Amino acid sequence: MHLGGKVTVSSTVTVEDNAALAMAYTPGVARVCSAIADSPELAATYTWVANTVAVVSDGTAVLGLGDIGPAAALPVMEGKALLFKRFAGIDAVPICLATTDVDQVVATVAALAPSFGGINLEDISAPRCFEIEDRLRAMLDIPVFHDDQHGTAIVTLAALRGAARVVGKQLGDLRVVVAGAGASGIAVSKILLAAGVGDLAVCDSKGLIYAGREGLNPVKAALAEASNSARLTGSTESALRGADVFIGLSGSSLSADAIGQMAPDAIAFLLSNPDPEIHPDLARQHAAVVATGRSDFPNQINNSLAFPGVFRGALDVRATTVTENMKLAAADAIAALVGDRATPDYIIPGQFDERVAPAVTAAVAAQARADGVARR
Repeated sequence: MHLGGKVTVSSTVTVEDNAALAMAYTPGVARVCSAIADSPELAATYTWVANTVAVVSDGTAVLGLGDIGPAAALPVMEGKALLFKRFAGIDAVPICLATTDVDQVVATVAALAPSFGGINLEDISAPRCFEIEDRLRAMLDIPVFHDDQHGTAIVTLAALRGAARVVGKQLGDLRVVVAGAGASGIAVSKILLAAGVGDLAVCDSKGLIYAGREGLNPVKAALAEASNSARLTGSTESALRGADVFIGLSGSSLSADAIGQMAPDAIAFLLSNPDPEIHPDLARQHAAVVATGRSDFPNQINNSLAFPGVFRGALDVRATTVTENMKLAAADAIAALVGDRATPDYIIPGQFDERVAPAVTAAVAAQARADGVARR
């Protein structure tokens, strides 16, 4: 499958004679160039910009492989481009940068931006990824979306809505413990708080994050102020006593006993890849609902349920950004496809459910208009 790469570029028109060549290239193309120079918004009509996304990485946080560099990251970016096309008809270009300097990454992506309708940041290590995305969002008038953060967050929220329905609990009644304070852990925590979970505590490699803990970077310090209202300290295992939900995003292991100490009808999202925090079969002995990031177990929480439709919706209305409300709308659209049919082994649609991308597209486009960031 991977020999020669997984994506290619194809023409949308044929050039069979001199007349067609003169139209597609010089001299005919000069008229189009002049029109765009006079009215830059015409680039969305007369170039590929309206349907093209750059998938950009520096290779510093690739899958579960870590900092393996730009060349080794390229197969993942190609795969992402493949999924953009398969699920949303979007042309995507994989771009791996030979720099890890934040300023250089930002400058390079900003310089490339006129060629694209959106920027999908991918596999960039935390906390650098937060600054890179924030700066690019401030600089550019096209959607900038770090999928490791927001795609994971959207799908996790959608799955949690389904799981909560199965166990008969409301989001506002749930006490959630998130293991992992990297890009995905931070974003998942933020979207769950925005969606109204009852309480949420986050653990990093040093234990629970709480207000006043020494050594927190600015991102974790801000999260500490917004979470862990009980001001719990200690380990992930201690925080899980009586908790309703565990969400693992750290790559660490967890004992079956820790799941067993959770509240009745517990929910366990074991999202570390390729090895979940605990084998799902063991977790099922103690939790009412179990989800993973893997395709060989039920309830796969996979970003491909979110990012194609998010970008399709944003591109269709020429959105200038992706707002927090657009992410929440995407999660709600995914969850609604399961609705009352949720079961312990079906809390979220499958990757090849053809309803998903259109539903997310419609919800994101409508919310972009409601939020005033749509240009059509």
